[in-house]
Amino acid sequence: MLKDVTLGQYFPGDTIVHRLDPRTKLFCVMLYIVEIFTANTVCGVLLSIATLVMAVLLSKTTLRQLMKGMKPLLFIIILTGLLNLFYTTGDTLVKIWFLTITRQGVYKSLQMVSRIIMLICGSFLLTLTTSPLSITDGLERLLNPLKKVGLPVHELSMMMSIALRFIPTLMEETDKIMSAQKARGADFETGSIFRRARALLPVLVPLFVSAFRRADELATAMECRCYHGGEGRTRMKELSMHTRDALCLLLFAALLGAVITLRVLGI
Repeated sequence: MLKDVTLGQYFPGDTIVHRLDPRTKLFCVMLYIVEIFTANTVCGVLLSIATLVMAVLLSKTTLRQLMKGMKPLLFIIILTGLLNLFYTTGDTLVKIWFLTITRQGVYKSLQMVSRIIMLICGSFLLTLTTSPLSITDGLERLLNPLKKVGLPVHELSMMMSIALRFIPTLMEETDKIMSAQKARGADFETGSIFRRARALLPVLVPLFVSAFRRADELATAMECRCYHGGEGRTRMKELSMHTRDALCLLLFAALLGAVITLRVLGI
């Protein structure tokens, strides 16, 4: 299951979404997140879903890629849905012992689950269609004005890029260690939750050792290449905005405006 995590993985392509400037995609993701949590009506939620479907189709990302990344988060999605289903007061539909399902609970549960799924898919779509280096450059350019107040923008962007880049690597390393432990008779799937947690200890120790070793090797490689931060650093590919970027930003801003209008009108 760990190797199914798609966060941080980049799949090259030549679609209009891949060709967008990373700053545009970061802005669009932020606008989409606001759109998701602003929509509280049926039409607003349907418009948010249509926005995601449109982005997925334009990026030519397969549903399988998005669903693979959803598997590790399935427990959180189900738990969120159940908590909203049973702990929302309102008009009672079903009562089983101390658990009560209300009409408002059903609506809120569906709303929260759909929001989480759309949020996850939107975030995955960003990393699937944008390389970590492009995300770093875009984020650094967006946060560039904060350098005037002493914020280490380049270092923060580099840290985020390295973190995204090493998520698939660490997941693959974890899967290899777990497979090796299973071959030696380890059992991670049966027993109580505490027993399974204890069984993970032999996995965590070599994983931490491997992570620190990789971090040390990366630091050594950066020092050997005379890396000293962002001062005087040039880029092989300079970022530039095009007409498609402006149109994309206007489209997402218009969609957010439409969702806000539907919320005010209660449609």
